[in-house]
Amino acid sequence: MKMLIAALTLAILFGSPLFVELANAAPPTDNARIKALQECNARARKYIEHTWGDVEIYTYRACMTEHGQQE
Repeated sequence: MKMLIAALTLAILFGSPLFVELANAAPPTDNARIKALQECNARARKYIEHTWGDVEIYTYRACMTEHGQQE
């Protein structure tokens, strides 16, 4: 029983950083995503936040959705 508890403790201590690292890994960036990011940032750039409020982020989000990409 002590061996099982020790094994679980070690698994939690040394295994959890691996799980966190995998969960925080960035998705792979392909050419379609790079192109979408560039285009959508260019579209949203013309709406300055203090002038247009939320239009900037809504424009960016709509553009990324059009391209089938996550924000």
